[in-house]
Amino acid sequence: MNKESRRTFLKQSIKAATASVALGTPLLGIGCAKPETGPNDAPAVHARKKFRWRMLTTWPPTLFVLQDGPKLFVEWVKKMSEGRLEIQVYGADELVPALETFGAVSQGTAEIGHGASYYWAGKIPAAQFFSAVPFGMNPQQINAWLISGGGLDLWKEVYAPFNLLPLPGGNTGIQMGGWFNRPINSVADLKGLKMRIPGLGGKVISKAGGTAVLTAGGEIYTNLERGVIDATEWIGPYHDYLMGFYKIARYYYYPGWHEPGTNLEFFINKSAFLKLPIDLQQIIRNASAQVHHWMLCEFESKNNLYLQKLVTEENIALRQFPADVLEKLRTYSAEVVEEITADDVLSRKVYDAYTSFRSQITPWSDISEKVYYRNLL
Repeated sequence: MNKESRRTFLKQSIKAATASVALGTPLLGIGCAKPETGPNDAPAVHARKKFRWRMLTTWPPTLFVLQDGPKLFVEWVKKMSEGRLEIQVYGADELVPALETFGAVSQGTAEIGHGASYYWAGKIPAAQFFSAVPFGMNPQQINAWLISGGGLDLWKEVYAPFNLLPLPGGNTGIQMGGWFNRPINSVADLKGLKMRIPGLGGKVISKAGGTAVLTAGGEIYTNLERGVIDATEWIGPYHDYLMGFYKIARYYYYPGWHEPGTNLEFFINKSAFLKLPIDLQQIIRNASAQVHHWMLCEFESKNNLYLQKLVTEENIALRQFPADVLEKLRTYSAEVVEEITADDVLSRKVYDAYTSFRSQITPWSDISEKVYYRNLL
């Protein structure tokens, strides 16, 4: 193909892509959902109208990766929309406390938020199943469920009464088991333990005789340092190193049984979303898909590097949970889920869908990834 032909081809391709976005044609990736419908969908007269939004996050304003994801999101949205949609990001406590972002976006104080759905378990018990399930699916299985297994449609149904539209907004990958001020040699060592741990994992710790404490990320270090808590989970070596937990807790446990692949979220005020033209709606979906992909890659690329720093430079005690402790925690996990789903119809519906999809894909992982890791690496 000569230069002139290439130029012609590129021009035609750009025109086709622009037309696709303008018409709301679904694009490949996590953002390829059917456009939401609303009163202001189609009119071409709104094509150049500018919109200004606010985003609230549950993360400290300077937190690496977790706060970087929302910042990248707004940068990409601005570029793709050619400045027609600009979003100002506010970290935890800059406008509202971290754990009040859900309600603030629902009520329209801001148009969009970023966090983890298990933070809203007190409002919506079913929400936590879209974030992390102890001994549950890994990141790629969760993605498969959300995007190709009906999970995202179910998630929309759960958030609909709150005037919110959820979108996948990152994944931490499998997490570490946490930082402890004392060794865990048996289940008895969990009795009386005050641990910062959210979601279903926190309920499991409570069932084991400990106390689950839910605090925002920016408060964890101080609480651990002052003895308000005896242990904390956070994410993985990269983030844990940057948070400095090795300075105040000696024992670093694995694996992250409580969060084997933690899905994060954007949650959007649906009324505000439906006021956007179709192409801006699709741009938001595409930007969330980019963040979702970027965040997992960022954690995966950094975790081992920082694990080695923790072990070789900071001399932390890296320990694996004893097998009998993990088995007991698995039993408690099943009991916790059964109690939640027995009392809440929506939780039962979501968890049944989750387990059905998991049972469908597990035989494949048994003869593919599991065998590969056990025998070929």
